[in-house]
Amino acid sequence: MPELPEVEALKDFLDEHLVGQEIVRVLPVAISVLKTYDPPVTAMESRTVTAVGRHGKFLDVDADGLHLVAHLARAGWLHWKDQLPSGAPRPGKGPLALRLALATGAGFDLTEAGTQKRLAVYVVTDPAQVPGVARLGPDPLAEDFDVSRFAALLSGERRQLKGALRDQSLIAGIGNAYSDEILHAAKMSPFKLAADLTEDETRGLYAALRDTLTQAVERSRGVAAGRLKAEKKSGLRVHGRTGEACPVCGDTIREVSFSDSSLQYCPTCQTGGKTLADRRMSRLLR
Repeated sequence: MPELPEVEALKDFLDEHLVGQEIVRVLPVAISVLKTYDPPVTAMESRTVTAVGRHGKFLDVDADGLHLVAHLARAGWLHWKDQLPSGAPRPGKGPLALRLALATGAGFDLTEAGTQKRLAVYVVTDPAQVPGVARLGPDPLAEDFDVSRFAALLSGERRQLKGALRDQSLIAGIGNAYSDEILHAAKMSPFKLAADLTEDETRGLYAALRDTLTQAVERSRGVAAGRLKAEKKSGLRVHGRTGEACPVCGDTIREVSFSDSSLQYCPTCQTGGKTLADRRMSRLLR
């Protein structure tokens, strides 16, 4: 799933390639992709792109005050093409969900792999009209997101850190991968309760959060859209690396599985050598 660093890089890429260009066609190909109908998606056509923004993990293409807002979900991606194929794409069972074409002949496709279709596109006059954007928490890389604000968000949170960091209404833009990376950098168990953090632990977690996301954004900056997935994977230290050696201590990276996802962690760095129970197996054995 694209998270804050990748969406930030896509925003920068589109800002360079879209701003000042006229949109000539926006064509939804998958029935499920378009979540709004008024104004119609065709209202984006014949408008000039004036800005590209990011709200958490949402991309926002502003064309003369009308916004095409997209959330790529777990298996979605954006593919830029300097020259789009001629002719209209045919609706079908393939991954193509939506195509946006410019007057220059360039444009991009939004695609989604797999059978669970969660990629979502909205056409609105204000991004806050998108429910997911309206309920977003603060952006963790915003200048005013300081350690005191972070501490206030976690205060009273009787949830495990893993879940708290992934909650978009608490903090925007962090998903499964970077929550693992942040907790590994902070040397904290994903199951530690947010409300139990000491002042020093809160400062340490805040520093890990800012450093991890900032470094990921810097790695992604200037990378072409088609290479961002590979760049993200190459920069991850624990997420998706079950069975490999921890780059810090050399211990074996472990995994805890859930119904539709999993987390990775290092026992030596994060849990005092303790192996965390696999929640999926725990439920089966009840």
